[in-house]
Amino acid sequence: MMLDRRLNAFRPDLAEASLRGKVEAGHFVEGTRAQVVAPVAALRPQPDLARGIDTELLFGEEVDVFERRDGWCWVKAKSDGYVGYLPENAIRSEQAAPTHIVVTQRTFLYPEPELRKPHTDVLSMGSRVRVTGTAEARGNHYVVLEGGAAIFAKHVQPIGYNDGGDYVEVALRFLETPYLWGGRSGLGIDCSALVQLALLMTGRAAPRDTDMQAAELGEPISREELRRGDFVFWKGHVAIMEDEKTIVHANGHTMTTAREDFAAAVERIGWLYEQPTGYRRLPD
Repeated sequence: MMLDRRLNAFRPDLAEASLRGKVEAGHFVEGTRAQVVAPVAALRPQPDLARGIDTELLFGEEVDVFERRDGWCWVKAKSDGYVGYLPENAIRSEQAAPTHIVVTQRTFLYPEPELRKPHTDVLSMGSRVRVTGTAEARGNHYVVLEGGAAIFAKHVQPIGYNDGGDYVEVALRFLETPYLWGGRSGLGIDCSALVQLALLMTGRAAPRDTDMQAAELGEPISREELRRGDFVFWKGHVAIMEDEKTIVHANGHTMTTAREDFAAAVERIGWLYEQPTGYRRLPD
């Protein structure tokens, strides 16, 4: 059986210990846990900044590190199992566990609890932070992180927060967000990451790439059954039904996350590519 290199860490010289007996490698290693400390970290298939990105990891997400060499780390994301290379300065070992998750599309990180101070970074929905206290300044409420940085309190919720179950509403918060191949944040996002993040915020796990989602999310349905929340798949693309006639998707046509008439999208995409390959629905 051919193992998917996106989800299994193996090379001729090195592989993750869980693959012992399944692949041939010079050495097998247990990963060491680390946390992403960059606001958004691009995960690449090779340790080369000139290579396109496969996906992105967000602040506070955990990875298993199999190798550190020449300023790069070979890692596997804990959240969805994706394997690739990160710059070594994007992660840090022995970080305290996050307590909260960012629930707005984007939020600013301030050096102290004061919105008039120049922000130091921007964190995306899905970023994890460790809250150590709270503060109020001029009627505004903040959570305070280790080191004293602050985030507007309404922009985070405790880890495990479930946004009410309507992942379509979560996806709609990303309208007009720029499309980015491999992007997975409120700064830039692709079609399958929009699905993954929307589901994450409503307490559901989802694989990262379109082909994985087409094979694993929910159950197949027919085109005639489509309703709000269902997924439409093309080869290399996915959209979410906002209602029976409208989709929302991050796409390279508008280069944004956009609403589009479903029938018009099928005609437009089919002219250059192909018809939808399938339709799927999550269980109620």
